[in-house]
Amino acid sequence: MMKSKDLKYLSILLIGILFFGCQDLERLEFSDFPYDGPIITLLTPSASGSTVIRSTEPTASITIEFQVEDDLGLANITVEIDDSEIANISDFPNSTLFNVDDLTYDGLTTGSHTLVITATDTNGVVVTVTTLFEKADVPPYIPLFDGEIFYMPFDGNYTEFVSGSDATEVGSPSFAGESKSGSDAYAGAVDSYLTFPTTGLLGDEFSAAFWYKVNADPNRAGIFVIGPPDVDNPDSQNNRTSGFRLFREDASGMQRIKLNVGTGGGDSWFDGGALADIDPSANEWVHIAFSISGSQASVYIDGEVVREGDFAGVDWTGCDIMSIMSGAPRFTGWGHNYDSSYMDELRLFNKSISQSDVIGLIAQSSQILKMSFDGNYTEFVSGSDATEVGSPSFAGESKSGSDAYAGAVDSYLTFPTTGLLGDEFSAAFWYKVNADPNRAGIFVIGPPDVDNPDSQNNRTSGFRLFREDASGMQRIKLNVGTGGGDSWFDGGALADIDPSANEWVHIAFSISGSQASVYIDGEVVREGDFAGVDWTGCDIMSIMSGAPRFTGWGHNYDSSYMDELTLYSKALSQIEIQAIMAMTD
Repeated sequence: MMKSKDLKYLSILLIGILFFGCQDLERLEFSDFPYDGPIITLLTPSASGSTVIRSTEPTASITIEFQVEDDLGLANITVEIDDSEIANISDFPNSTLFNVDDLTYDGLTTGSHTLVITATDTNGVVVTVTTLFEKADVPPYIPLFDGEIFYMPFDGNYTEFVSGSDATEVGSPSFAGESKSGSDAYAGAVDSYLTFPTTGLLGDEFSAAFWYKVNADPNRAGIFVIGPPDVDNPDSQNNRTSGFRLFREDASGMQRIKLNVGTGGGDSWFDGGALADIDPSANEWVHIAFSISGSQASVYIDGEVVREGDFAGVDWTGCDIMSIMSGAPRFTGWGHNYDSSYMDELRLFNKSISQSDVIGLIAQSSQILKMSFDGNYTEFVSGSDATEVGSPSFAGESKSGSDAYAGAVDSYLTFPTTGLLGDEFSAAFWYKVNADPNRAGIFVIGPPDVDNPDSQNNRTSGFRLFREDASGMQRIKLNVGTGGGDSWFDGGALADIDPSANEWVHIAFSISGSQASVYIDGEVVREGDFAGVDWTGCDIMSIMSGAPRFTGWGHNYDSSYMDELTLYSKALSQIEIQAIMAMTD
């Protein structure tokens, strides 16, 4: 009987296995886990909606990159921008995995746009991915720093802003979906990099600076290379007699930055050892720069010298292209190929930059507003124009660039403060004072005074930077609102400017959570502890007037000149302010 029962149960088990084994388990009645359909991975524009295409032209282009996977097989993919179909794909070399890295859409107008990718598989399952991106107008780029000849911000494109030209893409480079400054950064990919011609960029002096977030896989890579061809080793190039090679290598789990420079007759090494190490596990942005003069080269990390030394000067023979984020094609002999790290804010200079210059460049990463007043009132970071009140004008001269702001009677500029205010805040600008009128508001972000609409003077939040007569001098003063009251930063005679000198002076101030400081020509004229700034009601800034929010004591329009107004999202140090001042002098 026991044997008979065992055989009976075994028969039932075999029948069950055969029955279920012959069925389509994809049918819902046989599965609690329905098939999900295609998987769409969007690379560019960013799926987060952060991509901003900045262009000086009325229209721009965007290159769309994505991947679609499906276990059963793809039947169709469509791509739409603003409800208009720009691609319809139904022929797939590999129906289970399809990559698109070069779908370009032209004619992108200013404003917000919607991208929709729809994938349908052979089972009829439809999946859609939607994201937003923006095309923003920006004025033609004017170099911000002395000697700047090349600038790539990587904000959703590979455009070099000084020339207006695009880099050449090799492989499938991408974007990071994050940045150190701006809206995006370069993201490396396998066997991918950018190239750019060196025409007009090479001279006896040369410098480069950029932000970098290292990915240690692969454990060695070329970062930035301008080198000659190696005709004897076309598949493993390593001719180091001219140009330079900036690269990284593993150093006991760290990544060590090294620079090699060709001198014509040979090459010179600038290896900082452990000082030049970056910890990949920190996952942090670091600033890297190097400078080359006719007799010396220096390498900097986060503003500190990690290696410098004398050498015979750079030779540029055969150096017709630069490679960005790879050693390829000119420096591959030791395996320094693609770099999968992130890069942001690449700038080149036709001079040897100093440590002070590098510190100034680092400070610029916290820049949140920039107005150069070169014939317009455009704010460079956002591409937006300030609102004109009255009839402000231009000076016909400048401290930097081609022009400067000139004040006029009952005239000033306003700008919304959206995205500009935080626990830390700094401002810097060049200023040529006109003592008529003998008191004026210079730069104000303050709240409305509802009890005194015609003579406003609510100082409980925001700040007021202004000037007043002091026995024929003009004294600079700062008042900061703390919520429960206000704090004064008046440097007395140290903060006086002589109007009769008719000279440009540099003015800056910084606000942290516990201290405020005022600087004139890079020197502290007043600083002190306070309770921190309050921003309640501070929705607009006034440039070159106290109006409309700070008029109760007669601090109205300023007929002086202003140039290079820049705001920062941090409390700048004195050394940073001095560096910024030097770079725009």
